[in-house]
Parts: sequence; structure tokens; C-alpha cells
Amino acid sequence: MSSYDSNQRRPYDPRIGAPPSAAIDAGLRAYMLRVYNYMAGGLAVTGIVAYVAASSGFYQAIAGTPLIWLVMLAPLGFVLVLSFGIQRMSAGTAAVLFWIYAAVMGLSLGSIFLVFTGASIARVFFITAATYGAMSVYGYTTRTDLSGFGSFLMMGLIGIVIASLVNLFLKSDGLQFAISIIGVLVFVGLTAYDTQRIKAMYLESDTDELEGKKAILGALSLYLDFINLFMMLLQLFGARRND
Repeated sequence: MSSYDSNQRRPYDPRIGAPPSAAIDAGLRAYMLRVYNYMAGGLAVTGIVAYVAASSGFYQAIAGTPLIWLVMLAPLGFVLVLSFGIQRMSAGTAAVLFWIYAAVMGLSLGSIFLVFTGASIARVFFITAATYGAMSVYGYTTRTDLSGFGSFLMMGLIGIVIASLVNLFLKSDGLQFAISIIGVLVFVGLTAYDTQRIKAMYLESDTDELEGKKAILGALSLYLDFINLFMMLLQLFGARRND
């Protein structure tokens, strides 16, 4: 989690009074639209790059070389840089890194077009979009405080990562099925949790520059939730080309 995570609301200033709710609502809508635009743009870049990498033969060309490890691990490096280094960079630099990250993620996901049929990828994408959209709306509109679920969801995420690493060696279909089921539940929960957290982050009193950085971090969180939910559902419902 980034250092911007907080449940603090915009403080009351007796000199100017409480901020008008209408102004906050308008600003919040504009801020969330900015976050979703970043996220949707990132997903579009990732999808296009992934398709081009597979259809052009680029992914197949590097699959048997050490370069594939660089492609697979590079997205993690970008996430770490954005999450922990964003305070030391401008909002413009952070935005550029986000777009580069989305493109690199596309390279790493090029294999899905080689493993799964195009029809099943499209079907799972729309299932993911519908599920994700419903949970994000819930996270935005609910009055229930979801912060208590954060630790539980993070524990589940860590468990998924560890189990996935173990299964690289075991190659167990049963374990992969369990990981996918638990992963869907975790990332569905994270979608609602992160949406509410991003909404709360806006209500802090910040400069325009800091607000821009928060929008990018928020988009990164929602982007990762979508990508991971999509991959888990693809493992469950995707039709493989060799089936």
C-alpha cells in the first residue's frame, strides 16, 4: 500500500466553514472519472500490446530466451517504483510510468492469446467487466466501512502469491483450481475495498499536484484488481486451444 492510504476526511476549517457538499460531490465525480479513465486507458494499452505481441510472433520469439524473464518481472518493478517512489516524482512522470507499465504488462500477457481461444478471452473479459463494475459501484456507494476487510484481503492475496509460486513446481490442476476460486473472491473484495479507499483519499485536503498522483495510484490499484480478476476467471472459464 502507498503512503497516501488514509481514512482521514477533509478537515473542518472554522475560518471558511465546512466545504459545501455539492462542491465536494462535483469534485469527487471528476476525480473518480479521472481515475477510471486512467485505468480504462491502461487496460486498452495492455490489451492491444498483448494481442500485437502474440499475433506478430514477438512473444513466441522471446519465449525460449532469458528475455522472457525480464518481460515477466518488469511489471513488478514498475509497480514498486510507482507505489514507493511516487512522492519523489511529478504527476506527469508518474503518468508516463503508468502508461509504460501498462504496455510492459501487455507484453507479459501476450501468452493468453496463444493458450486460450479468442472467443473465450472475449467472453471472460465481459464477465470480468460486469463483475468488476458491480463491485466498484458497491464500493463507491455503500455506507458500510470496508476498511476492516483490508487486512483479511491482503492476507488472502499473500496466500495466493505463495500458492502460485509453489504450483510453478507442482503443476497441480487441483491447486490451480483452488487458487483461481480463492483469487476471484479476493479480487472481487479488493475491487470494492480499493474503490472506497480511493474515494476516501480524495476527501483529504491536498494540492492539485498531489491529487494527480493519487489519481494515478488509484488507477494502478483498480487496474491490478481488474487484471488479476480477469486472469483468475480466465483460468476457470477460458477455453484452451489444445482442448
